Amino acid sequence: MSKNVFVFCEQRDGEIQKVALELIGKARELAGALGQEVVAVLPGHQIEGKAQMLISYGADEVVVADDPMLAEYSTEPYAQVMDKVIKTMDPEVFLYGASSIGRDLAPRVSARVHTGLTADCTGLEIDDVTKGGQTYPKQLKMTRPAFGGNIMATIVCVDHRPQMATVRPGVMQALEKDESRTGKVTKLEISLSNNVKILETVKATHKAADITEAKILVSGGRGLGSAGKFESLKELAGALGGDVSASRACVDAGWIEKDRQVGQTGKTVRPQLYVACGISGAIQHVAGMEGSDFIIAINKNDSAPIFDVADLGVVGDVNAIVPKLTDAINKYKAEKNAQ
Repeated sequence: MSKNVFVFCEQRDGEIQKVALELIGKARELAGALGQEVVAVLPGHQIEGKAQMLISYGADEVVVADDPMLAEYSTEPYAQVMDKVIKTMDPEVFLYGASSIGRDLAPRVSARVHTGLTADCTGLEIDDVTKGGQTYPKQLKMTRPAFGGNIMATIVCVDHRPQMATVRPGVMQALEKDESRTGKVTKLEISLSNNVKILETVKATHKAADITEAKILVSGGRGLGSAGKFESLKELAGALGGDVSASRACVDAGWIEKDRQVGQTGKTVRPQLYVACGISGAIQHVAGMEGSDFIIAINKNDSAPIFDVADLGVVGDVNAIVPKLTDAINKYKAEKNAQ
């Protein structure tokens, strides 16, 4: 009988990726609803020392697959590990991060074990499902944007196990680390084969902006009018101690680099403060920032959808309001420092 919520824990150069910890946090919630446990699957080489970290973040058991062939990601040996874990441990649910690795690995695994896969989920919950007049208790309901982000589709997989989903980094929240937690570490015995040989690994020297870590984001949209208007957003972000991000329209127009894009085809962010400047609020963008603690929207269109998710809305010309807001913040800071 299928049981437990499993999480593929991605590592690069021996370092656990943040999305793995986020998924363990969500898996803890799902496992609680099912009355089951969280099992983290950690492939790599000389990686067993990281098992306790995963337990500290919510895993009840860590399955470690240690082999030199797993030191760097390659589809075939990693798929062999997942295949054996599924066929020997029979998971109820298996979650993967929708990183470049997770997006390559999860479809391969789902094909091997003959189950479905829901990609790029933004919501996961356990609930009863009715199909053909029959009720299936405690199924995984997987929600993701569909039809170009114009609707949110909820997908279920009642006939096959495990129920599998990929989740984009930044969508879920990791639990607080608890070093007092204890758990079980299991070594997976497996003989691997691979017809692909990694000859060389080349790492880019360009460091992309990591807006997912920002506590404050000032984000620009098409309503700014031109690339030059981002200078005023940078000044506001500087005054607030934050960073700059943008909607897809700005990236497509070449106004700002791709790694600063927020939304369904960009990054998912959860800052303490999100200032949306000239952003209409299309569902594709909202999907990437609606988890922000406090949202301020500035837009001249008082019926813009962004106001539906904003905690505070300002109707007016963003290019007139932003410089005045920056001046007011700088003035306040100067007065406070003078006291």
